[in-house]
Amino acid sequence: MSNNLRLLCVIFLCSFSSLAYQITLTRIFSISLWYHFAFMIISIAMLGIGASGTILSLNLKLRNPSYISIYSLLLGISISLSYLLSNLIPFDPVRLSWSRIELFYIGLYYITLSIPFFFAGLIIATAFSSLSEKSGLLYGADLIGAGMGSMGILYLMTVIGPDIAVFILSFIALIAAFIMGEQRLRAASLVLIIVNILLIIFYPDFINIRMSPYKGLPLALRYPGAEHLKTYFSPFSKIDTFKSPAVRFAPGLSLKYLDMLPEQIGLTIDGSEINAITSAADQKSLAFLHFLPSALPYEIRNPPSPPLRAMAFRKGGVGGLDDVLILDPKGGLQCLVAEYYGFLNIYKIESNPLLIKVIKKDFNEFSGSIYAQNTWQGLGRSWLRSDFKRFDIIDISLMGTTPAGSFGIAEDYRFTVEGFKEYLHHLKDEGLLSINLFILPPPRIELRLMTTLISSMEELGIKDIQKHFVALRSWGSIGILIKKNPFTQNEIEAVKKFSKSRRFDLIYCPGIKEEETNIYIRIPSNEYFTAFKNILNPETRLGYIHEYIFDISPVRDDYPFFHYYLKLKNIKAIYTIMGEKWQYFIEEGFILPVVFIQVLFLSLILVLLPAFSKKHENNIPNPPLPPLRAMAFSKGGMGGFDDKGKSFLPYFAFLGIGFMFVEISLIQKIILPLENPSYAVAAVLTSILISSGIGSLLSHRVSGLRNPVTALVITFLIILYSIFLPAVSDIISPYSIVNKIPLVFFILMPLGLLMGIPFPTGLKILGEINKSLIPWAWAINGCFSVLAPILTIMLAMTLGFTIVLWLGAFAYLMAFVTLRRFVRN
Repeated sequence: MSNNLRLLCVIFLCSFSSLAYQITLTRIFSISLWYHFAFMIISIAMLGIGASGTILSLNLKLRNPSYISIYSLLLGISISLSYLLSNLIPFDPVRLSWSRIELFYIGLYYITLSIPFFFAGLIIATAFSSLSEKSGLLYGADLIGAGMGSMGILYLMTVIGPDIAVFILSFIALIAAFIMGEQRLRAASLVLIIVNILLIIFYPDFINIRMSPYKGLPLALRYPGAEHLKTYFSPFSKIDTFKSPAVRFAPGLSLKYLDMLPEQIGLTIDGSEINAITSAADQKSLAFLHFLPSALPYEIRNPPSPPLRAMAFRKGGVGGLDDVLILDPKGGLQCLVAEYYGFLNIYKIESNPLLIKVIKKDFNEFSGSIYAQNTWQGLGRSWLRSDFKRFDIIDISLMGTTPAGSFGIAEDYRFTVEGFKEYLHHLKDEGLLSINLFILPPPRIELRLMTTLISSMEELGIKDIQKHFVALRSWGSIGILIKKNPFTQNEIEAVKKFSKSRRFDLIYCPGIKEEETNIYIRIPSNEYFTAFKNILNPETRLGYIHEYIFDISPVRDDYPFFHYYLKLKNIKAIYTIMGEKWQYFIEEGFILPVVFIQVLFLSLILVLLPAFSKKHENNIPNPPLPPLRAMAFSKGGMGGFDDKGKSFLPYFAFLGIGFMFVEISLIQKIILPLENPSYAVAAVLTSILISSGIGSLLSHRVSGLRNPVTALVITFLIILYSIFLPAVSDIISPYSIVNKIPLVFFILMPLGLLMGIPFPTGLKILGEINKSLIPWAWAINGCFSVLAPILTIMLAMTLGFTIVLWLGAFAYLMAFVTLRRFVRN
């Protein structure tokens, strides 16, 4: 095997392992902390890559190509070692509200986990520095390896957990060291592979993922008599089943119900989202379902005695013929409610395929076979697009076993204007949309639900919206009913009877008076009635939304941050109303600017350090200019040669920002058609990286592709994607996931193909000007790529992902302008 071929193999394997490790860390963060901290991983990776360029700029000796085998060995060691060390760092976001040392731990996370990416960066930057004339080939191997890694790791995590996957990825990097190294290095690689295997076999507890003690699962297992049953893994989630006194799942249960609940098995998703599977064995024990606030739509639709209807249903007799759709039933409580009221046609759409598998396999009989029939996996609104069926009830629950807020930086496409329009469109004329959620004061979740629902109804042309809403409150939950047609007087009376018989308080129904509210579970200000009345009144709605302390304005698919309620102008008032605790601000996403400031500080150091170094003057004469460039230079068409190319370095900053703005925004926009964030990450990364790698390889062969106009074409192509991608997403949404992933791959391929060309083009030009600047260019590109993912989310929260895509297009436009100054056709 020739040296060049061996080098390409090493770059491929190291890129494969480092990108796969990056995705594995997102799963590890989801389990050990929360999913919403996984965004940090991209910045951590790029920080390590950027640091590698800075170090190579400061130390010319480290650019020796013979060191690549050593860097590969260190990459293999650091993948497993950084994971083990990070597992020992006691960072916990919950403690941020009272312990400032947690900010230090965040920085420690960044340094520890960036080490493998630092060595991966050294490998690639050293190769670029030595063979800049072959940058197209090198960059192609890098990107294709990374693209294969993003897909390969998902397959790997179907059979093993992310903790063991880390050590498999370490093997792959060590194999690269074995390919490239001399005899002693090969021996060291084999020894380290054996050590990794021994750790997996004999010390599995040592490599287990450390979970925050404040997550739901550890808290539930602390109760006396609690028992962990089993753990299940998929590439997208970790499900644990357990028994615990903490599992008492009957949200908002009427205080008039005094009997015992049936047996329930707890389950958690990634250790935090607790739900429960309820035993359906004893029909009498299910009487509590009649006393849940979430039973209201079924009571209105089928008023006869629930036990009699349920008995008829169980015996195969005639029950209700109404069609019910339950979105994300999780442990299946609402499925049991629908069955209890005698509904026959119950459709279930669950977004977590592993959960369906777990319940069908191990708890089918216990749960009453809730997922045995009419069950689909995916995002409910996407499934609805593929089905013309209409429903009498669409049931959505926002509740687990305990009240919990959601992180403001989490996207949620279920509760956008476009999402609610889909639900309302699939209701029958007399159909009901039912939404139930825990009370988390001060009011904000329910109010944003109201404003978003109202916007969707107005866009559908529904008039007199205040006649289409009903809301009630128990001691711990709120139920909201929306009817496509106005509620009839009989239905309003049924709602009042339901509330009174169970001691639930009405919040709103058409024609309600204030004295009819806040009767049984009294609150001092009756703020829910006031809020709902003002929001439903078109004359007071906009003023109320504007003046309210939290941001409760409607959310849309372009900025789907339903759980982000922070108004910056009201920070002081919000701090007071939230009990003068910072935990709320952390949940709202204020961790983003904190991390951004830390990363900005580190990035500035890494970018500016080489500027103070005197080692950029190339001791080896620059190679003769190719005829085209020599001609351009003689005609004054090349800038930046006298200062040895330093004025060309911003080009790599623009590429770093542009590439990441586009990549992160596309991932967000593809979540909706693929119905799962992990699918979207894998599909977009695979498509963009592999196609960019192919584009890079083509640019090595076809010199015409290295024209500055390529960056300009990318600019216009990004704008076209921002305009047409939503429509394309709607078209592909009805297809199965097996078909959608290849479709996404080929849809994004034209853009990815071109995005792989500007970077190696720039490196080739820089190599002709001053090879010693290549590591600095690598550092600048990496550091701006560190900032871009965090900046993407921060900008999208206020401007939307479409604007971020346009900013990415602008970055490529600036790259075109910069490159044009150096090469004129």
